[in-house]
Amino acid sequence: MLKRILSGFSGVSVLALMVAASSTVQARTADAADAGAAAADADSGEAIVVTGTRVTGLKAADSAAPVQVVTADVLAKVGQPSLTQALNQIVPSFTAQAFGGDASNLTLTAKLRGLSPNHALVLVNGKRRHPSANFHVSSGPFQGGFAPDLDLIPPQAIERVEVLTDGAAAQYGSDAIAGVINIILKSDRKGGSFSATAGENYSVGGRTVSTTGRLAIPLGENGFIDATGFFRFHDTTQLGGGDRRVANINGVPVTVAPTATNPGYGSLAGVAGFPNLNPIVSDAKSYLATGVVNAGYDFGGIELYGNATAARRVAIANEQYRAPNIVFRPLDGRTLQPGEAVSNNFILLYPNGFVPHLRLTEEDYAVSGGLRGEVSGWHWDASATYGRDRVKLQTVDSGNVNLYQDFGYTPKDFDDGGFIGTQLTLNLDVVKGLEVGLAKPLNVAVGAEWRRDSYEIFAGEYGSYYRTGAQSFPGFQPSSAGVNSRKSWSLYGDVTAYPTENWSISAAGRYEKYTDIGSTTIGKLTTRYDFSPAFALRGTVSTGFRAPSLGESYYRAISVSPTSETVQVAANSPAARLLGYQPLKPEKSTNFSVGVVAHPVPAVTITLDVYQIKVRDRIASTGAIQGLRAFTVVNQAVLDAIASIGREYDKTVPQVGIQTFTNAFNTRTQGIDLVVSATQDVGFGKVNWSLNGTYGKTKVTSVNLPATSFTPTTRGYIETAQPKFKVGLGALLTAGQFSANLRETIYGASSVPLSPDGANYYTARIPTAAITDLELGYKPSGWLELNVGASNLFNKKAPDVPYVPGSSATSPTSISGSQVFGAPLTFGGYGINGGYYYARVGVTF
Repeated sequence: MLKRILSGFSGVSVLALMVAASSTVQARTADAADAGAAAADADSGEAIVVTGTRVTGLKAADSAAPVQVVTADVLAKVGQPSLTQALNQIVPSFTAQAFGGDASNLTLTAKLRGLSPNHALVLVNGKRRHPSANFHVSSGPFQGGFAPDLDLIPPQAIERVEVLTDGAAAQYGSDAIAGVINIILKSDRKGGSFSATAGENYSVGGRTVSTTGRLAIPLGENGFIDATGFFRFHDTTQLGGGDRRVANINGVPVTVAPTATNPGYGSLAGVAGFPNLNPIVSDAKSYLATGVVNAGYDFGGIELYGNATAARRVAIANEQYRAPNIVFRPLDGRTLQPGEAVSNNFILLYPNGFVPHLRLTEEDYAVSGGLRGEVSGWHWDASATYGRDRVKLQTVDSGNVNLYQDFGYTPKDFDDGGFIGTQLTLNLDVVKGLEVGLAKPLNVAVGAEWRRDSYEIFAGEYGSYYRTGAQSFPGFQPSSAGVNSRKSWSLYGDVTAYPTENWSISAAGRYEKYTDIGSTTIGKLTTRYDFSPAFALRGTVSTGFRAPSLGESYYRAISVSPTSETVQVAANSPAARLLGYQPLKPEKSTNFSVGVVAHPVPAVTITLDVYQIKVRDRIASTGAIQGLRAFTVVNQAVLDAIASIGREYDKTVPQVGIQTFTNAFNTRTQGIDLVVSATQDVGFGKVNWSLNGTYGKTKVTSVNLPATSFTPTTRGYIETAQPKFKVGLGALLTAGQFSANLRETIYGASSVPLSPDGANYYTARIPTAAITDLELGYKPSGWLELNVGASNLFNKKAPDVPYVPGSSATSPTSISGSQVFGAPLTFGGYGINGGYYYARVGVTF
């Protein structure tokens, strides 16, 4: 059915349908910060939205674009104190990353409608939010993510989140291909709150403790300051069993015989934790402190407004366990240092092996402010927004084998360098309603934007990158360091007309020019027709684009595991050109959607939207192009490209490869979104019902990569790693002092072909799963609230990574090449840690 509906899409047919039958409202940037529009409609209690429209006073159900509103009350009913986790549970088209490799595990990201994290634009009070500097380079469904970090904004500071699931690049510019997430901050003049939460996963650790304090005070007669402080500690989890390099699946120790050049190692059965020595499949331990201030003052005709956020995060991720024979040197008669041991005429730095850790210290802040007012009926808004994110990386509890062998000494902790990302955005928006004889005033809006982005990689200390570098995460070499920046400016405008009382049409256009990739012109046409108060039809056709992120263009680094080394070269570098790859060009998109809005009875709202998104020249990693396989040279050009950047590849690992980002393929995403909300009086209380569902699939329609690079795994991460459907049914019961919030979410099946050797592929599958969330609340007084609950009440977990059919019964080979027996699949929609159980106390004043 869906295929038949979508196969009929074309620019002509959709445009004809929209012009003949719908009504519209267009997207808005500057007015999204309007505190007055942030209130609920006085008569209906429905939220007034400011995302996807330049028309004031619009309710979500009356929007021509699909907008889902997540209010503060709904956010408060999610157990994990994290905006990312809250949206993952509440918004069907939103998918949070469950696990990442190396530095990606320290700042997890998310995406909309199954596209890239880079295809969803994030706003705070209607202003563009700067991205995280921690570029996600590790392979997987979220590879290439260079998006803002939602986790740095505490849920308690938020009035509501408006999620626009519609192409909106013509209104907002680059990145808004899949939609827009607009975070509206609280703007109270008085009152405050304090809350504390404690929780833990059922059997894998992950203890979490958080506290939040919020205070709102008046600023003179016509202003306010609303400030929130937040702290959260999240401990590491650990999943999986023994490491196959130290014991077989039954726990019988494995020994490695010494050779003339390697000490090998004997039984490690006496080591604490044996055989579960490898904690790689785990959450990072993290400490996060954030502060948010939102303020405004009305001078009588001119309003001054602004907000600021600041955050500091320290996170430590477990890396792969290293066996004792990884860092060693020949016995030379010198006195042993503490911790060293002699084995087979070699000195071992770590006689029991070791687990390196990757440590991140992140400092992030943003400031946004402006003036708005009215002159001769023209509403104007001038603003400036600046954000900066600095990430410092350290490899700790590790060693550099080349330093150890060449100089007899290696540090165990290394400063690896890091990243700094900045963004400065200036906006001017002007809006006016003109009487032209139509059913309603013609809404005219024009604006301009100027933006400067920069991305810096700074080098680590010498020992972190000397020859093969620190084990698990070599530092950034001076040749990798540097600052790259670009500027862009744009002109945009839209017009909303009302030919009749029930019909509106909007047209929007945008011209944008970048200093590094040239210019583009895009547009959008949206319309809606209300046949009656109970039924409306809406539709949109638009073109869009996304400029390559500076991370995709200029990131370069080295990743080393016990069995492989992958060198990431910048897409716009000579090394990439040696392999035949050209500098990145923008992605371009074409979006279609048709939807209905129904109010069958006064207390029920239903929206159903069918959509298609085509993305051309989509940017992705080439994957590891192997130069060395099983210690045998298979592609000398790869090794030459590595040498061209001054890197000596690690000759102790059997596989060495190189990868970069490129305009890899075209995709087509098709789907349906359903949102149903209802309120029911049950005599002793009230129930708010919600039914949210999404069905979507992405298909790679053409490929610009060689077959050796576009592997079945690469295709799987794009097409099948995300469940095709996600349905959530929620019921919030309030009865006097008691409340109960029940949410059932069904995740469809997902799968990815995986390979242990780059040659043979086997399908890993996560079946359909139903996840239950439950929270019970009690308010013994008007100022105190107590809650207990569980996310994933019945502790549902993803299945383990399968083993290669026919491999050893006592030491089977994982189809992913994992060294850990019983490791879970990590690409599922509901995470890897199972049930999370918590208690929360809140005080308001």
